[in-house]
Amino acid sequence: MHAASLKTGVLTLASLMSLGLLMVFAASVGDVALPFSRTLMAIANGMGVGDYPLPALEQGIIWQYRMSRALMAACSGAGLALCGVILQALLRNPLAEPYLLGISAGASTGAVLVMLLGVGGGMLSVSGGAFLGACSAFLLIMLLARGVGRDTGRIILAGIAGTQLFNALTAWIVSTSANAEQSRSVMFWLLGSLSSVRWPDALLAAGLIGPTFLLLLGFARRLDTLALGEEIAATLGTRITLLRVVLLGITAAITAVLVSMIGAVGFVGLVIPHAARFLVGPHHLKLLPAAALIGAQFMVLADVLSRILIAHQVLPIGVVTALVGAPAFAVILYRNKGRSS
Repeated sequence: MHAASLKTGVLTLASLMSLGLLMVFAASVGDVALPFSRTLMAIANGMGVGDYPLPALEQGIIWQYRMSRALMAACSGAGLALCGVILQALLRNPLAEPYLLGISAGASTGAVLVMLLGVGGGMLSVSGGAFLGACSAFLLIMLLARGVGRDTGRIILAGIAGTQLFNALTAWIVSTSANAEQSRSVMFWLLGSLSSVRWPDALLAAGLIGPTFLLLLGFARRLDTLALGEEIAATLGTRITLLRVVLLGITAAITAVLVSMIGAVGFVGLVIPHAARFLVGPHHLKLLPAAALIGAQFMVLADVLSRILIAHQVLPIGVVTALVGAPAFAVILYRNKGRSS
């Protein structure tokens, strides 16, 4: 037991260190290529632990723009991966994730309503609108699914239908209420964009994901019992309805905040939990940290790719996650075909 705990601790520390190095690498990549050493100097200056003489422009590019962007990418990747783990456990369906269940699409619609139409009369923030949209979308999808049966496969189908509905609503709002420039910027943002992220956004995301991750660890054993079936979980003392309400609320809140900041990014919550499950197994006390770390690393790499695939142009990060995530998910399905048969 002690050896296993030591091995887990070493792997966790190594993963955290690799994530940190990856974020530093991300901060050194861009149109203005900067040496790794100067990037470290700029980060040390920004954290207040160094006083290296760097040009103000160079310091600003690395610390104010790229490092905040890297932190946001890591937080959003971890958050979306955690949402995927929770939804797959609650619905007992390997295809469950915020994007497929319509939560991301509903959050996008709520955010666009506030951004373009001013819904809420200034009393509602973009994040607040996204949260209400996410909750509305999920409630609608649960009602649709309840009308056609309790099978989780039908819930996924209802989620796909809801996703199309809310995407159509968002497109209609943008096309009828925004000028050409607004339409271009909003549609780019809806595909996933970290371009407008700055330190207040990144710190807000970190302040949300960190405590939420610790909170979710407290539900790990209950999620394990839920995997055995609802009847067995109830026999073991799990209050299933309360558990679902709390965890679905947490999932909606994470999705809403992230969508309001970076737009709707798909495949992270779908693919990363499977990759983490393959590496550490199904027990959620290990699965949740593994998914968060892998999701963070994946999103930081996706952000780097979005900036270097096409010279002097930044791709929406949602495009990169789809290009990488779709083939990866196909591989996961192929490798697990024997287990499901």
